Amino acid sequence: MEPVLLNNRYRLLDLVGSGGMAVIYKGVDTLLQRRVAVKILRERFASDPAFLARFQREAQAAANLDHPNVVTVYDVGHEERGNRHYIVMEYVDGQDLKTLIRQRERLSVGETLDFTAQICAGVGHAHKANLIHCDI
Repeated sequence: MEPVLLNNRYRLLDLVGSGGMAVIYKGVDTLLQRRVAVKILRERFASDPAFLARFQREAQAAANLDHPNVVTVYDVGHEERGNRHYIVMEYVDGQDLKTLIRQRERLSVGETLDFTAQICAGVGHAHKANLIHCDI
């Protein structure tokens, strides 16, 4: 990956994942010297006012959530060069659940219940704030 520095602050390191609307990178906030996750809106949506509005709403909504099972939003921004719209979030180191399930093929009942309880706690907190996670 070619080095990318968003707005002279966020250095993108590695691709972490991707979805329909955006791509997620592990990065570094060079000002605060901490690891972050940077969600960048896909280029094909960057010129679409409806998608930009949805992306902004997502950032604002998530920034108002404070829960141990919800990542913290640190910043939202736009870089003119490359027309990149992004959300900077807490980086949680470790393996994602999908990869864990694929590797292990089967989780114990206890593990499944523990993961389910954590997911429900985070989603429930968002729902109490009248936010709906569109990917669930």
